[in-house]
This record gives sequence, C-alpha cells and structure tokens, in this order.
Amino acid sequence: MKALVYTGACTLDIRDEPKPRPQADETLVRVDAAGICGSDLHAWHGHDERRVPPLILGHELAGTVVDGPMAGQRVAINPLVGCGRCRDCLEGEANLCSQRDLLGLGRPGGFAEFVAAPTSNLFALPDDLGSVEASLMEPTAVAVHAVALAERLARRPVSESPVLVIGGGAIGVLAALILRDKGVPEMVIAETAAPRRAMLEGLGFADVINPIDTPARDNHFDLVVDAVGSGATRRDSSRCCRSGGVISHIGLQDNKDGLDTRRLTLAEIVFAGNYTYTPRDLTVSLDLLRRGALGSLDWVETRPLDAGAASFETLAGGTATAAKIILLPESQNLPT
Repeated sequence: MKALVYTGACTLDIRDEPKPRPQADETLVRVDAAGICGSDLHAWHGHDERRVPPLILGHELAGTVVDGPMAGQRVAINPLVGCGRCRDCLEGEANLCSQRDLLGLGRPGGFAEFVAAPTSNLFALPDDLGSVEASLMEPTAVAVHAVALAERLARRPVSESPVLVIGGGAIGVLAALILRDKGVPEMVIAETAAPRRAMLEGLGFADVINPIDTPARDNHFDLVVDAVGSGATRRDSSRCCRSGGVISHIGLQDNKDGLDTRRLTLAEIVFAGNYTYTPRDLTVSLDLLRRGALGSLDWVETRPLDAGAASFETLAGGTATAAKIILLPESQNLPT
C-alpha cells in the first residue's frame, strides 16, 4: 500500500509499505480521510521521542471497513488504545491509562491507504456525515473534553463567562466553536500567524488579536483555553485569567517555565490539564458534527496523500490559511 512515512526530523517519504495484518481484536480499515494534528507536526520536527522513525503518523481518521461482519461500514476511529485492565480503563478513562498507546505513536497510523485498528474503537457513521467531517471526531473530542472539564470546575456557567482562546489551530477553533454553541457572551482568540488570523476573522464569531501586538486584557477572562501549551502562552494564561477563573491547558508545545503559580494561588485560579478524551466525548463530537453545530467547517482544507510532505512544510512555516489540513489517500475512490 502507499503510505506517508516519517523517516527522520523534517522528513516524510511516500513509500510502498506492507498492508496491515489485523490481530484477532483488530479490523482492517481503508482510510478515506486523515487529519494532520499538531502532535504529528511536533513529531515531524523531531521533538517527540515517543514517535520513533520510520513510522506512519496520523490518528485523526475516518474510513471504510474492508472485511468481516462490518465490511462496507463507514467508520471513524478512536486511535487511543488503553491496556483494558487498569482502574482507569475499566472506568472508561483510557486517556489516563499509564500504558496507553495511540495509532501513529507506538502503532502504525493512518497516513496510508489502510490501517489496522481495534474493533472496539470503531464508531459507525451515519449516512449524512461525510468522511472528511468524520475525521474531525478525534480533535473535536479533545475540545469537547477540555470544555466539559472546565465547566465542571468553573464557578459560573460558560454562557455568562468571557473566554480567551489561545491558538487558532484546529483544537483552538473547535473549542471556540463549541463554546460559541454554548452561548459564550464574549470571546477573544489570540493567534500570532497572520494567515490564520485572517481565516478566524472571516468566521466572524470572535474578536481576533495578535497577542504580540495587542495583549489580551489582564485579570478579565473567567475561562482561558490554552490550545498551544508553551511557556509564553502559560504566562498569558496566568495573567489574563480572572480571579476565581479556570485555565484549560490542552496544548503540549513545550515544557518551559511560564505558569505563574503564585498568582494562581493568590487568585484561586484553577489550572486544569486536559489529555485526549473518553468514549462519551467521542460520541458527543460525532453528534456535534452530524448536526452541523460547529458551522460550515470552511477552515478545513483537503489535500491528496501525495501532498502530505508539502503540507507539513506549509504548517511548519506558518503560512497555512486552514486551521486543519486533511489528507485523502487515493484508495478512497477504490472498491473494497
């Protein structure tokens, strides 16, 4: 099969790879759409020691089951694989499993014509939800999980709360769209890349700022969603979050200093780390996408798998206008 393979820092090659051979608890899926995640880009830079080349990246996936009882069924894939035995897995929180793995991390991912995935991780798709939209199930669930956790920790409803979203990539945009659907009265999105700011301004539902030139207000936002996760954005989160507010930290760009723990303590600000999602979050995200609750998704761009390497270059250079690029393997047009 054709696959886009991470072979070293800043290097992706289209190669001929063996078609996956599913294990007893797995199903072979023909990949119809595969989104590029920020963590894929982080690995491409050579900054993720967990992703060891050569490796097929890609974990935001939708496709069609090739054989077995579900043959022909269109599915979205939960790429997170827990041990299935620990307390966290048994309580439906495999995202907290200390032995968790992920397609495109310790297992071959979906930047390829086919992928093998645990059968229990497949979500059947309704006929009225396209594969491109369905491949957004995973990143949408990340945002759903982060917003739900923030709501549990917040002192006031989000419908009454000024919100700052830091980062105009897919997770930031999805979190903002979910919060818009919940009736947030004031939203600011901070994004440093000019093409992304232009795209965000075109969506028309939030004030968009370049935080380098126009810092967000101090001590103003009841909820700050940090979808970048750098030292600089943690400093801004600490400064901008209102006393008694919540910082929802999703991004994993670096582990540098920046969080002002003194202010968090004196102002009783809750700092909440968020990692991936639960099965319920995935179900909620599919429903949001099916209902069109997140709008037209004009901020999504599709490209062929052959354009994958160039797409990573575009994203790394900060020139991408789209918040999400989704790769389409040629096999999507072939019969199973």
